[in-house]
Amino acid sequence: MTGPASPAPFDPGELHPETALVAKIPIGYARKHLLLPCRTPSGEIVLLSGKPEAREAIDEMRFLAGPARVVPAPSEEVLSRIDAAYERAHSPEHEIVEGLPGEWDLDPTTAIEETRDLLESPDEAPVIRFVHSVLFRAIRERSSDIHFEPYEKELVVRNRVDGILYPMITAPRKWHAPAVSRVKVMAGLDIAERRLPQDGRIKIRLGGREIDIRVSTVPTSFGERAVLRLLDRGNVLFGLSDMGLDPADLATFERFLSRSSGILLVTGPTGSGKTTTLYAALRHLDSGTKNIITIEDPVEYQFQGIGQIQVNPKIQLTFANGLRSILRQDPDIIMVGEIRDAETAEIAIQASLTGHLVLSTLHTNDSASAVTRLVDMGIEPFLVASSLSGVVAQRLVRRLCPDCKTPYAPTAVDARSVGLPSPPDTPFHRPGGCGKCLQTGYLGRVALFEILPADETIRSMILTRADADGIRALAVSRGMRTILAAGAEKVVAGVTSVEEVLRVTQEE
Repeated sequence: MTGPASPAPFDPGELHPETALVAKIPIGYARKHLLLPCRTPSGEIVLLSGKPEAREAIDEMRFLAGPARVVPAPSEEVLSRIDAAYERAHSPEHEIVEGLPGEWDLDPTTAIEETRDLLESPDEAPVIRFVHSVLFRAIRERSSDIHFEPYEKELVVRNRVDGILYPMITAPRKWHAPAVSRVKVMAGLDIAERRLPQDGRIKIRLGGREIDIRVSTVPTSFGERAVLRLLDRGNVLFGLSDMGLDPADLATFERFLSRSSGILLVTGPTGSGKTTTLYAALRHLDSGTKNIITIEDPVEYQFQGIGQIQVNPKIQLTFANGLRSILRQDPDIIMVGEIRDAETAEIAIQASLTGHLVLSTLHTNDSASAVTRLVDMGIEPFLVASSLSGVVAQRLVRRLCPDCKTPYAPTAVDARSVGLPSPPDTPFHRPGGCGKCLQTGYLGRVALFEILPADETIRSMILTRADADGIRALAVSRGMRTILAAGAEKVVAGVTSVEEVLRVTQEE
């Protein structure tokens, strides 16, 4: 006589969450007891448990799931799977538009004032579901910004992914006011004030990920336009080695940072990654033995051990005034978010000449133009020449999706467009489109760098008030790699496409 057949063996990695049961169990309960109902490849329902000893919770779960056996797993793995399962269960595609009623009877001020975790937030009103679904989808699709744009007959929501804006939702015009009011409540803004621009912040969590959101609203002819900048703390690149610098450029950059004084400038247009580069430099310098103070507008990421000051023009806390105060704080290293005027530039340069290492950004197209910009601001050439350590110009290009990029033989025109004298033997690649990259052909971004060291020859040209073209030509003759040349290397390596490199270099 034989006993009952034992269950077929399986790899725990083959378990898939049972969505019908996940929908019935609050995520808070699943997290607390580290329990997730799953289905095996053979169709059997089991309970993945990080606390096999929690018999009472397991019995409660079996009340819904039936007589399921328990599969133990490390608590960290179970928690990660719970978050992933509830993210999928809260997929917004079916509820962003289709799930919302045609007519809303709601008061936007009833929305909860604090969002701890989007997956645990109560769906008390359609406006809450709408805004939370927009946030969820934007975070899931790696968006850096969300735009709520009102027009005469519709509300358009667009997401910026890898630097490019994509339409996300087109909704009836009447949805605009409740949605923007909900965003303003979450950000602590005055929902009754619709005539003046406002700025605020939201802090949320999504499945254990902490997201900071900067909110900006401005009045337009069709209503308030709101832009949300998403800052995922888990995606910050802290190391210089993570920035995409080649070994020679990395060594040059680290040499700039090893000095005890001087000014290092990072230049490029808005959205080119300048702040990320400066933060990476600060993390490299933060040894615990130096006093590092920054003044920024705004403070995008907060770092332990670094003093960060937020610019506030309403109380006359400008870059210049804040910089003066920083100098009385015995700093070793100062980071100025941006040099916008001659007063800030002059104080920063004086600080670099008196034994401080100063890091800052400047809006110019290339590294050589940064030098002439300082002189044009009214800074004496001898001060620029004696204080400047180097200039780093950068751009961000989208990476080709590794799963769907397609090779092709480059033509002579392709090669010349990125500065190559002839087509290389290796193929170029063009974007394809797949589910992983949301059919865009690109996944993530990588930086292109142009580094100009201020050596004695460059300093002598600064003293003679040479123009940017002359400084650039000299630097290239001495081995400086331009942004276009850096882009060509990435094209040859199959990292990005010709079109991407031309898109960021032809902006000039």
